Amino acid sequence: MVLKPSEAQTFYDRFGAKQGTQGFYEDRALDDLIANAGFGEATSVFEFGCGTGRLAARLLEQHLSAGATYSGCDLSATMVGLAKRRLAIYEQRARVVQSDGAVKFPFSDHSVDRVVTTYVLDLLSESAIEQVFLEAHRILKPGGKFCVTGLTSGTTVLSWIISSLWRAVFHLHASLVGGCRPLHLSRFVDTENWQLEHRNVVIQFGVPSEVVVAAAKLPYNKAPTRMPQGGVIEP
Repeated sequence: MVLKPSEAQTFYDRFGAKQGTQGFYEDRALDDLIANAGFGEATSVFEFGCGTGRLAARLLEQHLSAGATYSGCDLSATMVGLAKRRLAIYEQRARVVQSDGAVKFPFSDHSVDRVVTTYVLDLLSESAIEQVFLEAHRILKPGGKFCVTGLTSGTTVLSWIISSLWRAVFHLHASLVGGCRPLHLSRFVDTENWQLEHRNVVIQFGVPSEVVVAAAKLPYNKAPTRMPQGGVIEP
């Protein structure tokens, strides 16, 4: 059972700056995401679940053009405060707001070049993940990219053991692992609405992360096909 938004908010308000310690297993996956997302071509980026702003600062400092803008949101007031302080030097180009837990992005249709979410979808129910993909498609410009990273199943013996234990702890008491569990995110990339451009599993310190970059197709097909965990396309 996934955490309720109020439970997740309480956990991450307490967790606060300690989120930065997760870089020991996230950094290589984020490197891979950045290398394949074409951020240098983007004029506008929206991050769903910005945390402490660590990725945002990296994008603004190293990868986005001088005229590009960044917007981020997070459920946790603590995270939003930390992100705002970290991004203060970019106040003319960066905006961070607290969300109310609803999966509704504050942008008009087809107005954003990149939508990013890292280690957030593994907190959500499958129906909420589908809504995130729907919202990302709605706000992305034609050919705009949805850039996703999250925990996944292992592909080596050690990473399989770690992901299996992680999943077991999640089912025992989700808050012990921050409400996160390993998923197969690429199966939410339906072939009618998205062009899968990049998919990789990156392992760091035995923790497997899935990296997905998908480009939005238009117009939106309301009866998409989705790839299930088993790998067979289903309606």
